[in-house]
Amino acid sequence: KNFMNYVTSVVMLFTTQNLNEVTIKARGKFISKAVDISEVAMNRFLENNIDIKHIKTGSEDFKNREGRQVRVSFIEITMKKKV
Repeated sequence: KNFMNYVTSVVMLFTTQNLNEVTIKARGKFISKAVDISEVAMNRFLENNIDIKHIKTGSEDFKNREGRQVRVSFIEITMKKKV
């Protein structure tokens, strides 16, 4: 998926699905993309009707394509509708 598809998905979850919270999760080199997606969705499309509720970071064990266990960083960005 390209960047705008993810942004559109987040916006649709808040608008057409009427969810109160959406969490974006990313690992490794995609962490910066998750941050960008949340910022564009909140500031450009949802016009500041959304706040960051919680950001969780950490690392987890992950099996790569070669089947080796590797440790990779992750981020979870939870956004919520403003009341």
